[in-house]
Amino acid sequence: MGNSGTGVTSVASEVTAGTAGTADESETGGSEGSGSATATGTTAPTTGGPTTTTVGPTSSTTVEPMTGTASTADSLSEGTSEGTSQGTTTNGLTDGTTTSTTGLEPGVCGDGQLNVGEQCDNGPDNGPDAACSEECVLNTCGDGKVDPGETCDLGPDNGPDNGCSVTCDILPTSCGTQEAEAELIPKPVDIVITIDNSGSMGEEIVGVQNNINVNFAQIIESSGLDYRVIMVSRFGNDSAESVCIEAPLGGIAQGGCTNPPNKPVNGDRFFHYSVEIGSHNSWCRLLATLNGNTDDEYGFAPEGWQKWLRPDAFKIFLELTDDGVECSYNNISYDDNNNVNSGLTAATKFDERLIAVAPQHFGDSKENRNYKWYSIVGMAYNNPADKPYSDVDPIVTGKCPTAADNGTGYQTLSNITGALRFPLCDTSKYDVVFQAIANGVVADAKIACDFEIPPPPEGKTLDEDSIVVEFTPTGQMNPLLLGKVPSVDQCDSMSFYVEDGKVILCPDACDLAQDDKDATLKVEFTCDPLMPL
Repeated sequence: MGNSGTGVTSVASEVTAGTAGTADESETGGSEGSGSATATGTTAPTTGGPTTTTVGPTSSTTVEPMTGTASTADSLSEGTSEGTSQGTTTNGLTDGTTTSTTGLEPGVCGDGQLNVGEQCDNGPDNGPDAACSEECVLNTCGDGKVDPGETCDLGPDNGPDNGCSVTCDILPTSCGTQEAEAELIPKPVDIVITIDNSGSMGEEIVGVQNNINVNFAQIIESSGLDYRVIMVSRFGNDSAESVCIEAPLGGIAQGGCTNPPNKPVNGDRFFHYSVEIGSHNSWCRLLATLNGNTDDEYGFAPEGWQKWLRPDAFKIFLELTDDGVECSYNNISYDDNNNVNSGLTAATKFDERLIAVAPQHFGDSKENRNYKWYSIVGMAYNNPADKPYSDVDPIVTGKCPTAADNGTGYQTLSNITGALRFPLCDTSKYDVVFQAIANGVVADAKIACDFEIPPPPEGKTLDEDSIVVEFTPTGQMNPLLLGKVPSVDQCDSMSFYVEDGKVILCPDACDLAQDDKDATLKVEFTCDPLMPL
């Protein structure tokens, strides 16, 4: 059938002849292709019965509800959408229909529409890693799933004590910032006393025995300092210029030195290495007995008096003699010749030798010297007579009344090491002398530059890289921050390193602490993150 120009067309012909026109084409009344026709409101039967044709001008036709399997609307919308609900067709288009673009039945999760009971619906974008889940529920922190914008989610286990926070972020620390005061504890002190046993030293030895407990050991004890005393001198009765030390410092009962026992009694604080010290040879005797090359008379320390030294202790020497230095040991001679220049030469050589034979005890260099040398020698009196000489006072070449020589070598070693010097002759002033030495020992006690890292909270692990040390000098409000370096090789004046579970101040930082005993140190750290599983 051809077109009559009157707008009369069979729907069957329209559908089967050539290419079907689109909805837009039907509105303009034209389409390209063989057998094309213009829709004029004619509808195909919906029951498979005869074709009904309406003839007349082009117009809109109201269509009965469709009950069959084919419809004009289906033909017009083919290729643009799938399925159309019941409605009214105007000019071949569906009016008032509800269309699903997902192929799903309307009203179900995933159709892209927010239906009753749904929190969200993004259609095909729903998913376990999307803002909206496959169940049309918003993915939120605390649901146990890692959603967009979250780095973790442990559900009900989120919180400050787990690896995942309440905002679903991996916690940078699982214990917060911990801090503790680092106690500045003085290093232990080992005090080595050597006394000349020559015939002119009887009164001086008595003066030592009378003052060493009350005016020396007691002062050090009351300071809380961890100390011990090592006596290197011949043991015995003072009438024979020998030394006997009673309780409480020594192990011999009080009064027991009136008639000394056969040998000294050592204890926790006091150790006696019995060997005779001559008028001029105390330095050589100390070197010979240090490692046991010259035996202790009673065999208490076959390996020498170093047996009683503690590697971590600061060392204090106290020399008592009324003479000068003149001796040789291991082909090295020490002779002060009772003058300043020779005293400097002798003292320098002894200092170098002492450091060389036992650097673990006395320091590995002049810069890292770990001892001081106090002298009670035959020098002339100060003014007043009981006033000590300090290391800034010049070497005294005069002698006190009962002395043989002025001991310039010993004096110089005291100056080199920053210690005090006293005249020997007036034993009635020994209480003041020994009190001053005791107070000096307490003041000289070096602050330990290492301390234990405060433990983290139970069940937590320390993050070593987070450690910061705050050093606050005396009288200052603002602390200096010391940072961690990998090892002592990378040290500077504002750093520390960690070794064997301890914070160890670098040498220059240690000097700051030791020069300011009233400063405070605070250690801060965090814990390793608890990574969520």
